[in-house]
Amino acid sequence: MLIRIGFDIELTVATPMALIYLLHVHPSRRDDLVGPENFRISGGLEAEEYVDSFGNHCGRVNIPATTNSIRISNEALIRDSGLPDPVDYNAYQHDPTELPFSTLQFLLPSRYCEVDSELLDFAWNQFGSTPLGWQRVQAICDFVHQHLSFNYKLARPTRTALDAFRERVGVCRDFTHLAVTLCRCMNIPARYTTGYLGDIGVPVAPYPMDFSAWFEVYLGNRWHTFDARHNRQRIGRIVMARGRDAGDVPITMAFGRSTLNRFDVITEEVTEAPLNVV
Repeated sequence: MLIRIGFDIELTVATPMALIYLLHVHPSRRDDLVGPENFRISGGLEAEEYVDSFGNHCGRVNIPATTNSIRISNEALIRDSGLPDPVDYNAYQHDPTELPFSTLQFLLPSRYCEVDSELLDFAWNQFGSTPLGWQRVQAICDFVHQHLSFNYKLARPTRTALDAFRERVGVCRDFTHLAVTLCRCMNIPARYTTGYLGDIGVPVAPYPMDFSAWFEVYLGNRWHTFDARHNRQRIGRIVMARGRDAGDVPITMAFGRSTLNRFDVITEEVTEAPLNVV
């Protein structure tokens, strides 16, 4: 299938500053793009692009004193299998002694994922008797999905996994942080993933389209996708960035005072047709 993806983001800035973004399709999906991304930055500003330590395609824009707002937009077509998230019930759980070194950082505490907290004892008490591997991760997803209530109005950027556990509310990033933390407590490497997830094959959500967050765990010598927020297989996930938690993969981060004025996201299935660039 073909999926049309894109966004239109505008920020007002108070002073000259640098702004970084992680808004490109992840390099692992680059070959699926039908032509290049139509990435635009207002005011003739140019970005310096780079790849971070997690392998994400990032950019930095240096906003001058003569500019009081910046608008970043993108539009692209990308091919997708059209299949739901793969499932491997036989994927086994590695002992930490045999894990690849590259996965060990995804067992450690991070800014939003307090493995070294009361969640450690809770996780072992709650999931210690569940079967190792896929079934254990699914049990964690089931718990988080039931424990938290989804509420956009109560979202806040400072909420951690422990906060979400105690407050029992959040948005997709909070569901993901809590699930990631509980997996790490159980010695399962887990990483935070952000990207596009449209309402393909499911009822249309009653709120504006947004970027989404889910997570990946390392089982059976590879990474697998899980989603505690929706807790079901979904079609059409387009990865943008991966990291330890949301702090590693900001959509935008301005190094100075800024105000978000516009935030529109598009992700929808389309028929085979040339990209209509506006």
